[in-house]
Amino acid sequence: MLKGLYTATAGMIAQQRRTEMLSNNMANANTPGYKADQASVRAFPEMLLNRMDTKSTAVGSFHTGVYLQELNSQNNQGELRETGLMSDVALIEQNVPIHPVTNQKGVLLFAVENQAGEERYTRNGHFTLDENGTLGSNGNQVLSTTGQPISIQSSNYQISADGDIFADGEFVAQIDVRFADDIRNLANEGNGFYRTADNSALPTALGNGAVQYSLKQNYLENSTVDVGKTYVEMMTAYRSFEANQKVLQAYDKSMDKAVNEIGRLR
Repeated sequence: MLKGLYTATAGMIAQQRRTEMLSNNMANANTPGYKADQASVRAFPEMLLNRMDTKSTAVGSFHTGVYLQELNSQNNQGELRETGLMSDVALIEQNVPIHPVTNQKGVLLFAVENQAGEERYTRNGHFTLDENGTLGSNGNQVLSTTGQPISIQSSNYQISADGDIFADGEFVAQIDVRFADDIRNLANEGNGFYRTADNSALPTALGNGAVQYSLKQNYLENSTVDVGKTYVEMMTAYRSFEANQKVLQAYDKSMDKAVNEIGRLR
Protein backbone atom coordinates (compact mmCIF):
# COMPACT_ATOMS: atom_id res chain seq x y z
CA MET A 1 0.00 0.00 0.00
CA LEU A 2 2.86 2.38 0.79
CA LYS A 3 4.17 1.76 -2.72
CA GLY A 4 1.00 3.30 -4.11
CA LEU A 5 1.40 6.32 -1.84
CA TYR A 6 4.95 6.90 -3.10
CA THR A 7 3.90 6.52 -6.73
CA ALA A 8 0.96 8.93 -6.47
CA THR A 9 2.98 11.50 -4.52
CA ALA A 10 5.85 11.35 -7.02
CA GLY A 11 3.36 11.91 -9.84
CA MET A 12 1.88 14.96 -8.09
CA ILE A 13 5.31 16.51 -7.50
CA ALA A 14 6.36 15.94 -11.11
CA GLN A 15 3.17 17.52 -12.48
CA GLN A 16 3.43 20.45 -10.07
CA ARG A 17 6.94 21.25 -11.29
CA ARG A 18 5.84 20.80 -14.89
CA THR A 19 2.96 23.22 -14.30
CA GLU A 20 5.37 25.79 -12.84
CA MET A 21 7.55 25.47 -15.94
CA LEU A 22 4.58 25.86 -18.29
CA SER A 23 3.27 28.85 -16.31
CA ASN A 24 6.66 30.52 -16.68
CA ASN A 25 6.58 29.86 -20.42
CA MET A 26 3.11 31.37 -20.66
CA ALA A 27 4.19 34.44 -18.67
CA ASN A 28 7.05 35.01 -21.13
CA ALA A 29 5.07 34.40 -24.30
CA ASN A 30 5.57 38.06 -25.28
CA THR A 31 9.14 38.41 -24.00
CA PRO A 32 11.43 39.07 -27.00
CA GLY A 33 13.98 36.33 -27.57
CA TYR A 34 12.64 34.10 -24.78
CA LYS A 35 13.36 30.41 -25.30
CA ALA A 36 10.58 28.13 -24.08
CA ASP A 37 11.51 25.43 -21.59
CA GLN A 38 10.47 21.83 -22.07
CA ALA A 39 10.50 19.12 -19.42
CA SER A 40 11.75 15.55 -19.50
CA VAL A 41 9.67 13.29 -17.25
CA ARG A 42 11.29 9.97 -16.41
CA ALA A 43 10.44 6.94 -14.29
CA PHE A 44 12.60 6.17 -11.30
CA PRO A 45 14.96 3.23 -11.90
CA GLU A 46 13.32 -0.12 -11.21
CA MET A 47 14.64 -1.97 -8.18
CA LEU A 48 14.46 -5.64 -7.19
CA LEU A 49 13.32 -6.24 -3.60
CA ASN A 50 14.56 -9.22 -1.57
CA ARG A 51 13.52 -10.57 1.80
CA MET A 52 15.73 -9.32 4.63
CA ASP A 53 16.09 -12.75 6.23
CA THR A 54 17.46 -14.46 3.11
CA LYS A 55 19.32 -13.53 -0.03
CA SER A 56 17.62 -16.04 -2.27
CA THR A 57 13.97 -15.02 -2.02
CA ALA A 58 12.92 -12.15 -4.26
CA VAL A 59 9.84 -10.15 -3.35
CA GLY A 60 9.50 -8.50 -6.75
CA SER A 61 10.32 -5.35 -8.69
CA PHE A 62 9.64 -1.91 -7.27
CA HIS A 63 9.87 1.70 -8.38
CA THR A 64 8.50 4.85 -6.81
CA GLY A 65 6.92 6.58 -9.80
CA VAL A 66 8.09 9.41 -12.02
CA TYR A 67 10.14 12.57 -11.61
CA LEU A 68 10.96 15.68 -13.60
CA GLN A 69 14.47 14.87 -14.76
CA GLU A 70 15.53 18.15 -16.40
CA LEU A 71 14.43 21.33 -18.11
CA ASN A 72 15.77 22.12 -21.56
CA SER A 73 15.37 25.36 -23.49
CA GLN A 74 14.16 25.21 -27.07
CA ASN A 75 17.04 27.12 -28.63
CA ASN A 76 15.55 27.40 -32.08
CA GLN A 77 15.41 30.77 -33.82
CA GLY A 78 12.25 32.76 -33.08
CA GLU A 79 10.35 34.62 -35.76
CA LEU A 80 11.35 38.24 -36.42
CA ARG A 81 8.96 41.11 -35.84
CA GLU A 82 9.49 44.62 -37.14
CA THR A 83 9.04 47.31 -34.48
CA GLY A 84 10.45 50.44 -36.11
CA LEU A 85 12.35 51.31 -32.91
CA MET A 86 16.00 52.19 -33.51
CA SER A 87 17.14 50.59 -30.24
CA ASP A 88 15.53 47.22 -31.01
CA VAL A 89 17.98 44.62 -32.28
CA ALA A 90 17.25 41.03 -33.35
CA LEU A 91 20.00 38.43 -33.13
CA ILE A 92 19.82 36.12 -36.14
CA GLU A 93 21.63 32.79 -36.03
CA GLN A 94 23.05 31.71 -39.36
CA ASN A 95 25.35 28.87 -38.34
CA VAL A 96 25.75 27.53 -34.80
CA PRO A 97 27.63 24.25 -34.21
CA ILE A 98 26.17 21.27 -32.39
CA HIS A 99 27.83 20.11 -29.18
CA PRO A 100 29.31 16.61 -29.67
CA VAL A 101 28.21 15.34 -26.24
CA THR A 102 24.72 16.79 -25.82
CA ASN A 103 23.96 16.68 -29.56
CA GLN A 104 22.25 20.04 -29.09
CA LYS A 105 22.92 23.30 -30.83
CA GLY A 106 24.77 26.00 -28.93
CA VAL A 107 23.25 29.41 -28.34
CA LEU A 108 24.22 33.01 -29.11
CA LEU A 109 23.48 35.68 -26.51
CA PHE A 110 23.92 39.40 -25.90
CA ALA A 111 26.30 40.20 -23.05
CA VAL A 112 25.06 42.63 -20.38
CA GLU A 113 26.27 43.84 -17.00
CA ASN A 114 23.93 44.03 -14.02
CA GLN A 115 24.00 46.58 -11.21
CA ALA A 116 26.36 44.37 -9.20
CA GLY A 117 28.90 44.46 -12.04
CA GLU A 118 28.29 40.83 -12.98
CA GLU A 119 27.97 39.59 -16.53
CA ARG A 120 24.65 38.18 -17.61
CA TYR A 121 23.37 37.01 -20.98
CA THR A 122 20.11 37.44 -22.85
CA ARG A 123 18.42 37.05 -26.22
CA ASN A 124 16.12 39.98 -25.52
CA GLY A 125 17.15 42.70 -27.96
CA HIS A 126 14.56 45.21 -26.76
CA PHE A 127 17.20 47.76 -25.76
CA THR A 128 16.63 51.28 -24.49
CA LEU A 129 18.72 54.43 -24.05
CA ASP A 130 18.67 56.04 -20.60
CA GLU A 131 19.10 59.74 -19.84
CA ASN A 132 22.89 59.33 -20.06
CA GLY A 133 22.75 57.63 -23.45
CA THR A 134 23.69 54.20 -22.06
CA LEU A 135 22.28 51.28 -24.02
CA GLY A 136 20.47 48.95 -21.63
CA SER A 137 18.24 45.90 -21.32
CA ASN A 138 15.83 45.81 -18.36
CA GLY A 139 18.19 47.82 -16.15
CA ASN A 140 21.33 46.00 -17.33
CA GLN A 141 24.00 47.70 -19.43
CA VAL A 142 24.67 46.22 -22.85
CA LEU A 143 28.37 45.44 -23.29
CA SER A 144 30.60 46.15 -26.27
CA THR A 145 33.35 43.90 -27.62
CA THR A 146 35.77 45.81 -25.37
CA GLY A 147 33.80 44.73 -22.28
CA GLN A 148 32.56 48.24 -21.59
CA PRO A 149 28.98 49.57 -21.49
CA ILE A 150 27.83 51.20 -24.73
CA SER A 151 27.09 54.93 -24.66
CA ILE A 152 25.34 56.59 -27.63
CA GLN A 153 25.25 60.38 -27.41
CA SER A 154 22.97 60.94 -30.39
CA SER A 155 19.46 60.15 -31.50
CA ASN A 156 20.73 59.52 -35.01
CA TYR A 157 22.48 56.18 -34.96
CA GLN A 158 22.58 52.98 -36.97
CA ILE A 159 23.49 49.40 -36.08
CA SER A 160 25.06 47.28 -38.79
CA ALA A 161 24.67 43.53 -39.33
CA ASP A 162 28.02 43.04 -37.57
CA GLY A 163 26.83 44.96 -34.51
CA ASP A 164 28.82 48.13 -35.28
CA ILE A 165 27.11 51.25 -33.97
CA PHE A 166 27.54 54.52 -35.85
CA ALA A 167 26.24 57.81 -34.42
CA ASP A 168 26.17 60.77 -36.82
CA GLY A 169 28.41 58.76 -39.11
CA GLU A 170 31.06 58.12 -36.41
CA PHE A 171 31.90 54.68 -35.05
CA VAL A 172 30.84 54.30 -31.39
CA ALA A 173 31.18 50.65 -30.40
CA GLN A 174 30.41 47.10 -31.46
CA ILE A 175 27.71 45.09 -29.67
CA ASP A 176 29.24 41.96 -28.19
CA VAL A 177 27.62 38.59 -28.89
CA ARG A 178 28.71 35.61 -26.79
CA PHE A 179 28.62 31.92 -27.67
CA ALA A 180 27.63 29.10 -25.30
CA ASP A 181 28.58 25.82 -26.95
CA ASP A 182 27.18 23.70 -24.08
CA ILE A 183 23.73 24.81 -22.94
CA ARG A 184 24.13 22.75 -19.76
CA ASN A 185 26.37 25.53 -18.47
CA LEU A 186 23.58 28.11 -18.66
CA ALA A 187 21.50 28.80 -15.56
CA ASN A 188 18.19 30.61 -16.01
CA GLU A 189 17.79 33.62 -13.71
CA GLY A 190 14.35 34.61 -14.98
CA ASN A 191 13.14 37.51 -17.13
CA GLY A 192 15.10 36.10 -20.06
CA PHE A 193 18.52 36.42 -18.40
CA TYR A 194 21.13 33.70 -17.93
CA ARG A 195 24.39 33.21 -16.11
CA THR A 196 26.97 30.49 -16.38
CA ALA A 197 26.68 27.67 -13.85
CA ASP A 198 30.44 27.69 -13.27
CA ASN A 199 30.56 31.54 -13.08
CA SER A 200 32.93 31.73 -16.05
CA ALA A 201 32.55 34.32 -18.80
CA LEU A 202 31.21 33.09 -22.11
CA PRO A 203 33.62 33.61 -25.03
CA THR A 204 32.77 36.14 -27.70
CA ALA A 205 31.37 34.84 -30.97
CA LEU A 206 33.30 37.51 -32.85
CA GLY A 207 36.08 35.89 -34.85
CA ASN A 208 34.81 32.35 -34.21
CA GLY A 209 34.96 30.74 -37.63
CA ALA A 210 32.43 28.06 -36.66
CA VAL A 211 29.75 30.63 -35.77
CA GLN A 212 27.93 32.97 -38.14
CA TYR A 213 25.28 35.47 -37.11
CA SER A 214 23.91 38.90 -37.94
CA LEU A 215 22.04 41.67 -36.15
CA LYS A 216 18.99 43.44 -37.54
CA GLN A 217 18.04 46.89 -36.27
CA ASN A 218 14.37 47.86 -35.86
CA TYR A 219 13.43 44.21 -35.37
CA LEU A 220 12.89 41.88 -32.42
CA GLU A 221 13.02 38.12 -32.14
CA ASN A 222 9.74 36.70 -30.90
CA SER A 223 9.46 34.22 -28.06
CA THR A 224 9.45 30.55 -29.07
CA VAL A 225 6.47 29.84 -26.79
CA ASP A 226 3.51 28.26 -28.58
CA VAL A 227 0.63 29.66 -26.52
CA GLY A 228 -1.99 27.18 -27.75
CA LYS A 229 0.22 24.15 -27.21
CA THR A 230 1.34 25.42 -23.80
CA TYR A 231 -2.28 25.92 -22.68
CA VAL A 232 -3.18 22.35 -23.69
CA GLU A 233 -0.12 20.99 -21.84
CA MET A 234 -1.07 22.97 -18.73
CA MET A 235 -4.57 21.49 -18.74
CA THR A 236 -3.09 18.01 -19.20
CA ALA A 237 -0.73 18.58 -16.25
CA TYR A 238 -3.63 19.80 -14.08
CA ARG A 239 -5.70 16.72 -14.92
CA SER A 240 -2.77 14.40 -14.20
CA PHE A 241 -2.15 16.13 -10.87
CA GLU A 242 -5.82 15.74 -9.92
CA ALA A 243 -5.81 12.05 -10.90
CA ASN A 244 -2.76 11.36 -8.70
CA GLN A 245 -4.38 13.37 -5.91
CA LYS A 246 -7.50 11.19 -6.01
CA VAL A 247 -5.36 8.05 -5.90
CA LEU A 248 -3.54 9.43 -2.87
CA GLN A 249 -6.85 10.23 -1.15
CA ALA A 250 -8.10 6.70 -1.88
CA TYR A 251 -4.98 5.16 -0.32
CA ASP A 252 -5.35 7.46 2.67
CA LYS A 253 -8.92 6.31 3.25
CA SER A 254 -7.87 2.66 2.91
CA MET A 255 -5.11 3.10 5.48
CA ASP A 256 -7.50 4.90 7.81
CA LYS A 257 -9.92 2.00 7.60
CA ALA A 258 -7.12 -0.54 8.12
CA VAL A 259 -5.90 1.24 11.22
CA ASN A 260 -9.19 2.17 12.82
CA GLU A 261 -11.65 -0.54 11.78
CA ILE A 262 -9.96 -3.79 10.77
CA GLY A 263 -9.21 -5.97 13.76
CA ARG A 264 -11.23 -3.82 16.17
CA LEU A 265 -12.48 -5.70 19.19
CA ARG A 266 -16.20 -5.47 19.72
